[in-house]
Amino acid sequence: MAEKLNSMRLLERYSIPYTIHKYDPSAPDAVAVAAALDVPAAHVFKTLVVSGTGTRPLLAMIPADCQLHLKRLASLVGVKHLDLVPREVVERLTGLRIGGIGALALTAKRWESYLDESALDHSRIYVNAGQRGTMIGLAPTDLVKVVDATTAAIALRHGEVCNVPYLHDRGNKASSEE
Repeated sequence: MAEKLNSMRLLERYSIPYTIHKYDPSAPDAVAVAAALDVPAAHVFKTLVVSGTGTRPLLAMIPADCQLHLKRLASLVGVKHLDLVPREVVERLTGLRIGGIGALALTAKRWESYLDESALDHSRIYVNAGQRGTMIGLAPTDLVKVVDATTAAIALRHGEVCNVPYLHDRGNKASSEE
């Protein structure tokens, strides 16, 4: 049995089903993690830390094979400009190592979180458990509920928005029922 991490305890406290997936912690990026887990890169979500003038650092979760649409996220947050936080600063702010950063592991610090809405197209996504080498598989709606994430089109793949246009508006925030 895998070591029980705080992210796992949190999901159990909410009675949310999840699966644990181990991979070689030396995997260089989230696309390599997806390959190691034998799942599509679009199902593995990396967590990036961004900040801008007048805002606390926040978390952005996007598919492994996408880039963050910083302008769109800045607009959602209500600031003119956001930047990725430098690696050494990320580790100091989160207390987690690069490659092991996950929103589930940071809920006690109440980070504002954003999830690319393409996650809602999948019944299960994979996010970092808060430790390099360990991913958690869960329903994206459960992730949204537990971390109180705002869902929006914040990812780009080859210069295009990662998600397919929808025929209906999902709203900006998933409802949280407790």
